[in-house]
Amino acid sequence: MSLVTNKCGSEFLEGNFAPVGNEIDVAELQIEGSIPPALSGQYLRNGPNPMFEPLGSYHWFDGDGMIHAISLENGRASYRNRWIRSRGLDAEQRHGSAVYGGLAAPGLTDPRLVGEGGPVKNTANTNIIRHAGRILCLMEGCPPTEIDDELRTLGEHDFGGRLQGSFTAHPHIDPRNGEMMVFGYIPTLKYMRVSATGELLQIEDIEVPKPTMMHDFAVSRNHVVFFDSPAVLDLEAFLAGRPMVKWDPDNGTRVGVLPREGSGSDIRWFGIPNCYVVHFMNAWEEGNRIMVDGCRFAQMDFGAGDASIPDPESFLTRFTIDLDAGTVSEQRLGDLPGDFPRVRAEVAGEKYRYGVAATFARTAPLGPRFDSVTLYDMVDGSERTHEYRDGEVTGEPVFAPDPSGTAENDGWIISMVSDTGGSHSDLVILDAHDMTETARVHMPRRVPFGFHGNWLPDGSDSMLTCAG
Repeated sequence: MSLVTNKCGSEFLEGNFAPVGNEIDVAELQIEGSIPPALSGQYLRNGPNPMFEPLGSYHWFDGDGMIHAISLENGRASYRNRWIRSRGLDAEQRHGSAVYGGLAAPGLTDPRLVGEGGPVKNTANTNIIRHAGRILCLMEGCPPTEIDDELRTLGEHDFGGRLQGSFTAHPHIDPRNGEMMVFGYIPTLKYMRVSATGELLQIEDIEVPKPTMMHDFAVSRNHVVFFDSPAVLDLEAFLAGRPMVKWDPDNGTRVGVLPREGSGSDIRWFGIPNCYVVHFMNAWEEGNRIMVDGCRFAQMDFGAGDASIPDPESFLTRFTIDLDAGTVSEQRLGDLPGDFPRVRAEVAGEKYRYGVAATFARTAPLGPRFDSVTLYDMVDGSERTHEYRDGEVTGEPVFAPDPSGTAENDGWIISMVSDTGGSHSDLVILDAHDMTETARVHMPRRVPFGFHGNWLPDGSDSMLTCAG
């Protein structure tokens, strides 16, 4: 059970940030409206949920990973949640209290107590994917952690010992051939390619002037695209108890384009005005131009440098890379500030019509407290926004395609919706055509704010979008 009382007074341990204290299974959930019969599978949502009282101050990124799974079948719904039992959490359970200091207090980690958990806890709390028959829980500083269909932790997956270093929380899966494109930036930038059967085929080192925080990257049919921004990493400062990431405008911002099967030395860099993109929606090619859509921040401010809740403002933006002219242009696409942009898996890496993102329609940006989701039509330029009920906020929306549909927006948009104080949580299903509410599945317990989730349809081995 969770033993967190928030003695440190962290904002990230209050309201709907606060962890839940146990694991439960509920076979039958209450439903408002009706779940479409075609929706058959699991919605999995990952996020931080510390089991023990933090050492010193606490940052949201530090929490032990917890998976919340909602299974839908024949119009019915069930719920299960489980901690991801990392080696670090095992060490803390043996000790009976926290032994890792985390982002906000790294100097408090006692190396005599971590044992086989290693010097950094692999919380696996950021994303969850399914690829090559494996369900992988991810954080960007460590290898993936595999779980089974019952959410039991199987252990870290290092691709037969080939993976050395970190593994992004945002791999991109090609829906045409099943390959997975990956990168890691700790301790150095590496690009990797994984086959549809799960073999790590390629590892490429990429030189950058300084180590920078790259949370996501973009993938088109023939290229991968990196944004090297002024979010500079300082590992020595981190080990000394100071912020790990600082915004250094003098570092500049560059866009790097690499052929998907190229070597690290093949990368081409293009300078652009300083900015930061946390999450990309999609990328595609037209001749020798690459279009990259993502949510653009003027400056990185999403809480990686300190222990406060950030108030970032970013807008969906298109970056057009002209490989012949050697230029990059920018065009703002979205009217509302937001983040967590997604497309349906089948259009990843290709020209697409519809994308969705979590947005702020009524309130000013404040951390993960999005009050709406917006559907973007890239053909006619229109936007359709669904605002949730008064006092409700949502996390990342995901596409759940209608298996019998033919149009790109045939299906539903799913997200976890809560009130900011944490009195209730619902899985809300919207019709992707008109963004009206189709069903609301009432959770049997509060689901704390989390990061990323995915819809895993029945009868499909791999579903993952590239943008989430």
